[in-house]
Amino acid sequence: MPPPESSAEIVARAVATPMIDRIVIDDTGQAATEPLREDIRFLGGLLGEVIAAHSGEQTFDLVENSRRDAFAIRYNEISRDDLAARYTDPTVGELLPVIRAFSSFALLANLAEDLHRERRRRIHQRAGDRPQPSSLAGALSALRDAGLDDATVGQALAHGAVVPVITAHPTETRRRTVFEAQNTITELMRVRARTELIPEEIERIERQITEQVLVLWQTALIRLRRLTIGDEITTGLRYYGASFFQVLPNLNRDVRRALTSAYPEAGLEKLSLIRMGSWIGGDRDGNPAVTGQVVNQATSAAAATALRHHLNEVTTLRHELAMSARLVSPITDDLRALSGRSADDDDEPFRSALRTVRGRLAATAQDLLGTDFLLAAEREWAATAEPYAGPEEFLADLDVIDTALRAVVDDTLADNRLGALREAVRTFGFHLSGLDLRQNSEMHEQVVGELLAWAGVCPDYAGLDEARRVELLTAELTTRRPLTAPDAELSELAAKELGVVAAAADAVRRFGPEAVPTYIISMCQSVSDLLEAMVLLKEAGLYGLDASGAPRCVVRVVPLLETIEDLQAGASIITAALDLDFYRALLAGQQNVQEVMLGYSDSNKDGGYLAANWALYRAELELVQVARQAGLSLRLFHGRGGTVGRGGGPSYDAILAQPPGAVQGGLRLTEQGEVIAAKYAEPISARRNLETLVAATLESTLLDTEGLSDPARAYQVLDELAGLARTAYGDLVHRTPGFVEYFTDSTPLSEIGALNIGSRPTSRKQTTAISDLRAIPWVLSWTQCRVMLPGWYGTGSAFEQWVGDGPERLAQLADYYRQWPFFRSVMSNMAQVLAKSDLGLAARYAELVPDADLRERVFTMLATEHERTLRMYAAITGTHDLLADNDALKRSVYNRFPYLEPLNLLQVELLRRFRGGEDTPQIRRAIQLTMNGLATALRNSG
Repeated sequence: MPPPESSAEIVARAVATPMIDRIVIDDTGQAATEPLREDIRFLGGLLGEVIAAHSGEQTFDLVENSRRDAFAIRYNEISRDDLAARYTDPTVGELLPVIRAFSSFALLANLAEDLHRERRRRIHQRAGDRPQPSSLAGALSALRDAGLDDATVGQALAHGAVVPVITAHPTETRRRTVFEAQNTITELMRVRARTELIPEEIERIERQITEQVLVLWQTALIRLRRLTIGDEITTGLRYYGASFFQVLPNLNRDVRRALTSAYPEAGLEKLSLIRMGSWIGGDRDGNPAVTGQVVNQATSAAAATALRHHLNEVTTLRHELAMSARLVSPITDDLRALSGRSADDDDEPFRSALRTVRGRLAATAQDLLGTDFLLAAEREWAATAEPYAGPEEFLADLDVIDTALRAVVDDTLADNRLGALREAVRTFGFHLSGLDLRQNSEMHEQVVGELLAWAGVCPDYAGLDEARRVELLTAELTTRRPLTAPDAELSELAAKELGVVAAAADAVRRFGPEAVPTYIISMCQSVSDLLEAMVLLKEAGLYGLDASGAPRCVVRVVPLLETIEDLQAGASIITAALDLDFYRALLAGQQNVQEVMLGYSDSNKDGGYLAANWALYRAELELVQVARQAGLSLRLFHGRGGTVGRGGGPSYDAILAQPPGAVQGGLRLTEQGEVIAAKYAEPISARRNLETLVAATLESTLLDTEGLSDPARAYQVLDELAGLARTAYGDLVHRTPGFVEYFTDSTPLSEIGALNIGSRPTSRKQTTAISDLRAIPWVLSWTQCRVMLPGWYGTGSAFEQWVGDGPERLAQLADYYRQWPFFRSVMSNMAQVLAKSDLGLAARYAELVPDADLRERVFTMLATEHERTLRMYAAITGTHDLLADNDALKRSVYNRFPYLEPLNLLQVELLRRFRGGEDTPQIRRAIQLTMNGLATALRNSG
């Protein structure tokens, strides 16, 4: 038996072994990848030509030599020292074009990969293959195979709702020009791939692509000023015109038609499954910039986007539906009534009816958003028209036109633009998307305590124990008495929080209850945390008692369970709340649906990857049981980030990996800003990704996806593994002296806070504690330096300790990997993170730590655990290939990762200069560009 290796040997091997060696590309994979490589070569070649022509041969040579060296490093022809040496002498001004070049290349490589996935999918479809998993057709096929009856399907989907919730992210800062150039190149590349083009057409298309690449090159990728929430609101709304208006209505229609065709007695004729949500402008947890004015801005901008779409579509319909009453008949009485004209003087009744609709819709927009929103002609239309009371009235008029059109023509025209508009009104209403409010429970406690003291109810709320708090808050929530008055002298914090809920109430009044559907309580750790938020809503009139004295709340109050302890206590919090009679009555008025949000980010930061994932699964199991016993429907809201350390990974696999009963006809999940562009920037990718959410929701709701023969034993094993993993993680993160210093010095954490990245501070409050650091900078920092710690650390130790010398235990884990979607998803996502890690690059960041002893001690722990995790992954899965189950990511890593080398090495060099005192606007911008370039290239980074 060989002697045990020293730590130095392990570190040396970790630094010297590129992760590309853990990825296997065989001949078949090479052949399938060739079209992708050709697209990358083509786009990269155009970028090189543009750089040479517009930035000079010297810049081009530095970029091209960097590219060649990066590939030479992959094949061990040169060392990283050789490439790093290229960046020590040039000025920051000379290095900036290199950073921009590799960042722009990352954008183009993303585009090529998306096109290749689309290409591969079309190949399968043309070949007549079985519907692919994660497609709507695949899900319906699985449901048919299960032999489900109509009643079962109807009951399970009665309150169905799939709600992607858009959130902001500091690395998603791309300009509208960049966004539009990418979409234009995507469409041109699709046309270029057609086989029937003649040479002249190919030449013209390639010239147009070159023009767009030039636009990318000459457009600043980031802004000089810090992002505002207004910028983030605008960016989030951009995706509606780009894809959502086209895709969501059609997908909702397709889902409803498919389900009603397969299950005609299920009662799903009015099902509109997908809705959109947003946190941008309502999430004030740790973001002092969110005010009542911002809430008003976010909800008004959303409504303006919806109403502008509806007005444009009605105007276009009026031009299209010019049928003459002399040529089509009979015209329905309802259409005549809507047109406001008699048969004698109305030869174009559809146009006349749409003129009425157009006027009323313009009047509605004017009433909700003001005269300035309308164009001059639209103000004339609105002048004599009566506004709609709500989207239901608007839809009823469109239904009249639809019925008449089907009676005199056929279904073709009715199903086209008019059908899409009717579906859009069902989907978007006048509000577009629901804006969630979120605030930390600590803030609620302070504000409610101040209100109770001002009203003379309780002078020291903070001094009460939990039982007394619940008693006091229940009394307030079962009376109609307010706690404040217009002349109340309140603190800045209290005034601000009341201003936010007042703005939410105004949005609900103007745009309908779906405008602000949810109030989320961060760090919700008790029943009183739930009730405090209701007290604030009561002050704004969003919560109250009806004529019979029953509690009613327009906004659903949702606890967010974030830390591992909070997840473990979640079921008991809900149980205790359900013991309150008024709370049960409140849920009865909300369709007996209890919504709970699960926090992936802070639980991971708290206890590490495996412990957090298992805590989430356990919490779901317990919440399902509580809801079942109480006769409630449970709706889980998954607070997933883009990266695996924050709950990211393939959505389809993640939803199927939920425990039995956790997906009851619907779910909500956050879509982080950094992955929104990849998923939703254009219609084809948007359709695919939304369809994935629908397919997984249908399957998880109606099929047994857990697949365990002995769940109790499996749960016990994961309890033990999670405990071991949390201990190993805590030994590093929470119990290693100097760890915070190592983290701060070896990553760009400080620079994330100092530079103009995002509208939100990096910490909830001024502190150096890991617990107070926001999850995005925590994960983003580890990703930038390529350690990727939140996605794997502690897992290898847990597996190794639990397995020990027992082959039967290793066989048990291997069996779970084959049979249990949860465990397979955990392993697969961890492997994806490991494939993106690179301890050779991480070692260069570690050199930024001034304390040599601390640097060696912590990096040795990282390298040792990294190797241990790789070894245990291979033992459990039976393969060293980290991406054996993910061909798409394998192609991405293999083709693009050499291009990350220059960005990482440049970032290290710039951080060294910046921390050495070279603090200029130019070097700050250069560091920010490397961050955005790496985030773009890695695709999910924080």
